[in-house]
Amino acid sequence: MSVRFSLTVRLKARPEFLPVQEHGHRVATKYVTVLGVANGRPCDRLGLIASRKFGNAVARNRAKRRLREIFRHQEPDTVGARGLKGLDLVAIPRRALLDASFAVVDADFSSAIMKIREHV
Repeated sequence: MSVRFSLTVRLKARPEFLPVQEHGHRVATKYVTVLGVANGRPCDRLGLIASRKFGNAVARNRAKRRLREIFRHQEPDTVGARGLKGLDLVAIPRRALLDASFAVVDADFSSAIMKIREHV
């Protein structure tokens, strides 16, 4: 995947988030809650939700940047080539994510996605 978190792998508008929130499979881990549903595309797409209850703007943006980077390194645009179903994912970070190391959050987020793939 390119260096950027491209528009093709993002959930951008509310109508794209709603089906995932209403019909998606939910996996809660220590650092993030992930909801996912099959999207019928050859790639995964990610949407992030960090409300003001999470913290101030700096904390919310730091959490979203970390999750975007983890998702980007999983090469979501090659999912179809690997024979997997594309997923629409919505990630909701937890406060503990801010204090955890990148590797720990990466493993946590990856395991949540694998659990969703098993149920979709």
